[in-house]
Amino acid sequence: MNILITGAHGQLGKQLERILKGSHTVYSLGKNELDITIKENTEKIFLQLKPQIVIHAAAFTAVDQCEIDRKKAFEVNGIGTGYVAQAANKIQAKMFYISSDYVFDGKKQVPYKENDEPNPQSTYGMSKWLGEKLVQKFNNGTIIRTSWLYGHDGKNFVKTMLNNAKKNRAVKVVNDQIGSPTYVNDLADTIRLLLDKKSGIYHVSNTGSCSWFEFARAIYQEAGYNPDLVLPIKTEDYNALASRPKYSILGHEALEKEKIMTLRPWNEALKDFIRKEFSHDRRSKN
Repeated sequence: MNILITGAHGQLGKQLERILKGSHTVYSLGKNELDITIKENTEKIFLQLKPQIVIHAAAFTAVDQCEIDRKKAFEVNGIGTGYVAQAANKIQAKMFYISSDYVFDGKKQVPYKENDEPNPQSTYGMSKWLGEKLVQKFNNGTIIRTSWLYGHDGKNFVKTMLNNAKKNRAVKVVNDQIGSPTYVNDLADTIRLLLDKKSGIYHVSNTGSCSWFEFARAIYQEAGYNPDLVLPIKTEDYNALASRPKYSILGHEALEKEKIMTLRPWNEALKDFIRKEFSHDRRSKN
């Protein structure tokens, strides 16, 4: 099968390429090869490559920066996603769009279901929701919402915490935002299982939940550093530009209906990530 991955140089794009290229023809395109904000170019490339599946992982994900550059956020996450959906529809390709828990307002106290109404509170969340609506309008594609993503490529929260831990540095981390950290490898494996399933909205995140503070403590502890260096603060003391959902745990009913196993607990996935990260560090030094 011919599969095109957008955002191929990001942490999810790279992992998808790794696991799909053995059994499929994979076209991995970063923003230099495919600028999704230019409709004509997007259509031209899709017509040339004729993928049967498009996994749209390209996004402007710097949540606070989205508040500063709102135009770019909507051009990339919203309008650009619409161009990808239209181009995919033109060649009758099935589309998979990677969305976010930030489409929700965080006011629930039980996990968000796939059919819960989004109510984003940030520019990033609004732009991702616009992307969802355009995918549904132009392609009848599949929307995959995930949360608190980290992996072995690029920058992410876990790598930032590990760097601080190695320097024996104390960090202040918010303790009143609850969600589910998600390991990119687990997300990518589940996306592969969804390729031949019916289109719809799926929530894909590791199971269980924690606050960012609890997550940071677990990272320090699992890596063999002092977890007491992680100090709790409230969201209002952090002074972030963008509003974040206080509670964004995702329910997994759609996966269960398709008989796809839900992901392992987040703390098990974190152990696996840190073990692999450290073994990679050792190999790099040898």
